[in-house]
Amino acid sequence: MYRFAKAAVNITGQAARQVRHGSTAAPNFHSKYGTGLMVGGAAFCVGVWSYVLTQTGITWNLSPVGKVTPKPWREAEE
Repeated sequence: MYRFAKAAVNITGQAARQVRHGSTAAPNFHSKYGTGLMVGGAAFCVGVWSYVLTQTGITWNLSPVGKVTPKPWREAEE
């Protein structure tokens, strides 16, 4: 178990160093493409949910109000 933990820590440390020093993404990637990606993702999400809610015919059953009625009250027999 000790060997496994030691190897896991070593791999984690190597991965962190590799990400820090060996990244291939340009440092200005987010400032260049971040807003466009966010807007595109939001538009895609809204489009998919619009289709699902309007075209698929799913009955969502959001509220039981008006659908569930109580049983009539039974009077105590005398």
